[in-house]
Amino acid sequence: MSGEDEHGDGYEGYEDFDRLALDRSGQAEAFDHIGDRYDDAFPHKEGQIEAGRWLAETLPPGSRVLDVGCGTGLPTARQLVDAGHEVVGIDISPGMLKLARDNVPEATFHHVDIVDLRVGGRYGPGGPREFGPFDGITAYFTLLLLPRPEIPYALRTLHAGLRPGGLLGLGMVEADIDDFPIPFLGNSVRVSGYLRDELRQAVRDAGFEVAGEDSHAYAPASTDVPPEIQLYLNCRRRA
Repeated sequence: MSGEDEHGDGYEGYEDFDRLALDRSGQAEAFDHIGDRYDDAFPHKEGQIEAGRWLAETLPPGSRVLDVGCGTGLPTARQLVDAGHEVVGIDISPGMLKLARDNVPEATFHHVDIVDLRVGGRYGPGGPREFGPFDGITAYFTLLLLPRPEIPYALRTLHAGLRPGGLLGLGMVEADIDDFPIPFLGNSVRVSGYLRDELRQAVRDAGFEVAGEDSHAYAPASTDVPPEIQLYLNCRRRA
C-alpha cells in the first residue's frame, strides 16, 4: 500500500475493488431472506452486549457512533442510543435496515456498503456526502462477511472515519478461512476469519491499539451452524 497519504485507506489498491458491488449482492440477498430470523437464531448475545457496553461507557456523553453492518439494530444500535449516543447505522441488506428502523427509530440508518466509506468515497472523508467523523465505530461480525484480502483495507477505512483517539468495537469469529461458503438459516453466506494473533496484528497494522479483548464460545440456536469462538477487540485509533 505504498504511495498512500497518511490519512488514506488505499482501498482502490485492493485488486477486486471494481467488483465489490457485484460480489456483495449475494450476501445482501441472503440477509434479506433471513430477516428477523437472525435474532431468533442468535437470542443471547452476552459477548456483544458486553463489548457494546465498553464502547457506550468509554465514549464521551452524546458521542456520534457509526454502526457498520447494523443488521436489525439489536442489540448494539439500541444499546448505544439508550446510553445517549447519536447512532448512524449502515447495512447492505434493505430487509435488515427496515427491521433496524423499526427497532431503533431514534437512530439513522442508510443502505451503504463499507467501501463507500473509503477516503474520497461517497460517504467517506472528503466525499460529497461524508458521514463522519465519528467518535466511535462498531463492526460486530461485519468484516467476516468480506473476502480476507479486503479486511485490512476495510480496517483502514474505519480508522480514517474516526477522530484521533476514537474507539472501535470489533467482533469476529476465530477461524483460519477466506471467503468460505457456509449454510446459514436456509441460505448460503461467505465468511472469512483470522486466528486471534493474526487478527490483533491486522488491527494494529491498520492504526489501532488494542485496549481490551474478550472471547466467548457461542452456539447459535440453529441446527445448521456449529459452535464458534467469538473474538471481541476493544480498540483505540492511534493519531
